[in-house]
Amino acid sequence: MVKLKHEDRPTPKAVYNWRVYLASSVAAFAAVFIGYDGAFIGTALTFQDFKHTFGLDLMSPSEVANVSANIVSAYQAGAIAGVILGYPAGIYLGRRWGLIGAASVFSIGAGIMLAATSSTGLAPIYAGRVLAGAGIGAASNLAPLYISEIAPPAIRGQLLALYEIGWQIGALVGFWINYGASRTIEPGRTQWLLSFAVQLVPSGIFLAGLWFLVESPRWLIRKGRREKGLKKLAYLRQLPIDHEYLQEEIQMIDAVIEEDERTLGRGFWAPFKVFRDRALASRLALTCLLFMWQNGFGINAINYYSPTILRNMGITGQNTSLLTTGVFGSLKCGLSIVWAFFLVESMGRRKMLMIGAVGASIGMAVIAGITGVVDPVANPSTSVPPSAMASLAFLYVWTIFYAVSWNGTPWVVVAESFSGSIQPVAQVFGAGSNWLWNFVISRATPTMFLRMGPSGVGVFIFFALMMALSVPYVYFLLPETKSVPREEVDRLFRKGLSPRHANAIVLAELAAERENHTGAFASVPAHGSSGLGSEKDKGEEEYLESSRSAA
Repeated sequence: MVKLKHEDRPTPKAVYNWRVYLASSVAAFAAVFIGYDGAFIGTALTFQDFKHTFGLDLMSPSEVANVSANIVSAYQAGAIAGVILGYPAGIYLGRRWGLIGAASVFSIGAGIMLAATSSTGLAPIYAGRVLAGAGIGAASNLAPLYISEIAPPAIRGQLLALYEIGWQIGALVGFWINYGASRTIEPGRTQWLLSFAVQLVPSGIFLAGLWFLVESPRWLIRKGRREKGLKKLAYLRQLPIDHEYLQEEIQMIDAVIEEDERTLGRGFWAPFKVFRDRALASRLALTCLLFMWQNGFGINAINYYSPTILRNMGITGQNTSLLTTGVFGSLKCGLSIVWAFFLVESMGRRKMLMIGAVGASIGMAVIAGITGVVDPVANPSTSVPPSAMASLAFLYVWTIFYAVSWNGTPWVVVAESFSGSIQPVAQVFGAGSNWLWNFVISRATPTMFLRMGPSGVGVFIFFALMMALSVPYVYFLLPETKSVPREEVDRLFRKGLSPRHANAIVLAELAAERENHTGAFASVPAHGSSGLGSEKDKGEEEYLESSRSAA
């Protein structure tokens, strides 16, 4: 496994051990059933027996679009509720038991869907998808939170990226399962029911793994179970409890808890005081809106409605469509692995977001141009014409740039931008933002393609513009978060510090403080992590000036 690390302080090699990777991988496996559920549904709805069983073959195009949107978006609606319910579960039960509850709820929902027949109608599918979505929403809240709490700073981005890899592996299986069913199973109930039944496989594996998962040491310490928390932290770091590195980490955790209690107080609602602080509320909005840009790229429109999008590009035939989406899923999955192990820590978050947006915008703009000129819906072909092949090629160009940037980076940034008791609240709003915009896109996409110009050309233009507009958003507003300890992340967002230079300045500050045993490395740190009344007011110019004076 490649580790391209930028350490915030000298770190023993033992810290980068199999235990922290295994625990992160188990938590990240939650994303496998999330990815599968998002990928299989769009193509499962195209099976002829499914259409016949539930009467979709007798509906008008607008009615089919509405029913399809309802089926898909029921899952996102449940996910929004699940994100909210995941917060108290994580606070009171812990990260581990919260994830066990989420996987259990998902499994029950997936089982309910299997009861759907022509006599029951779509009711079991609607109910099951809402319930499964609730489990998914809670898991999408708690899994990244858990990983960020156990990860050493230098590989935090890489470990959080495992969550995205899990998502793409699930999506890959979801895309290919329908292609395999269409080629090997005779048309009928079994053909589409298989896709629904496979949901139970990853959730079952996830549940089994969770029984062996180590609880978050930070959660244990915060809940007053200090001795157990310290033992779990030493276990995950593979270091004795009196090791200097571990003592420094414990010291920072204690300082965060002390500062949170001083500025926020205790109790369930205390972290929500974040909204009293304008700077922290702005940071929350800044990071959560990354999911608006992400969904505006068109990723979930493609995931949920790939047959519609491919038909509007001129690619027809169910098997051809399913094969194309399978290749799309394979490419996205492979490149997500490249991003996780080679790019997220070496190139950081900001740079990859901007590079990915520019490249993906160009790819989508070319698709819009081809579609606008050819109008494949009005001029169908029995074979795949050159214009459709060109559009497909640029869809894969779009996939390449998207997969190594916006696919997983927003999850990493949200998980890294807050700490202390505020982080679980931030994770609720981050995951909630993802599912909110996911819901908007899933509801709107079928209608958008019917109404936004010939062959839906306006939809492709909209996606291209969203990608282009995200570049200045990231450049001017978002600081680089890699390698900064969770307990020190407030420094990146302090007043007067340019987002472009914040990361280098903060890491230099931490290095100087460690050398002089001040600040974060003093016996009583000079600042905490909640940000309420504790952020440094020193701006970028003042910091540089003081550094020159000290020299």
